[in-house]
Amino acid sequence: MQAGTAVSNLASVVGIHPDEAAVIEQLKAGSEEAFAWLISRYQQPLFSLIYRVLPNPGDAADITQEVFVKIFRGIHRFHGEASLRTWIYRIALHEALNQRRWWSRHQRREIAIEAPGDDDQHFVSPIDSLTDTSESPFDAAAHAELAARVEAALRGVPEPFRAVVVLRDIEGFAYEEIAEILKANLGTVKSRLMRGRAHLKSRLAPYMAAAGRRPSPAVPVPLPHACSIEEAL
Repeated sequence: MQAGTAVSNLASVVGIHPDEAAVIEQLKAGSEEAFAWLISRYQQPLFSLIYRVLPNPGDAADITQEVFVKIFRGIHRFHGEASLRTWIYRIALHEALNQRRWWSRHQRREIAIEAPGDDDQHFVSPIDSLTDTSESPFDAAAHAELAARVEAALRGVPEPFRAVVVLRDIEGFAYEEIAEILKANLGTVKSRLMRGRAHLKSRLAPYMAAAGRRPSPAVPVPLPHACSIEEAL
């Protein structure tokens, strides 16, 4: 009971994370407070990850919900072989890639022709999340353009290289964590990251060359959480 109360209290405080062992215990016990904390903590990050694999926001939202169902049903099989965060991201990436492969096999292509409805308003595009609204209009526009170019180029990086770039350069996972998520060895992770960055650099090269010929802003605006991508360029 005390552990459940602690989880409930901590879940209501933004930025404070309960002890992982206590959270897992409460999740396995079916605690609504623990699941509420889990959803509030991981819903947006998982949606952003899945959206980079499935570019339609509605489809990404559906898969995000499926991931939480998988977590709910599978938490009893989680025995701490990896961290809870790593285990959750492994499920999310697996579900997203499975759905993408299914679409590829069935040659399913959907083009949105309607304006976003009310149900779409609570979703935040990863591109929007990269924009700092406190910037000047000029810098904000330049920042948004760069973010959009990176997102578009990233979608053209073939799997499995793209997954490693996203996990490392955008989500900020350590090499060891990525290896656990992908169930690959460190050498494979580093090799895929190098090749993924090379693909991304190649796709961005025409834009970077064109940008170099334009008058540049006084202060460059870097992409947040993507220092490694910029260094690779």
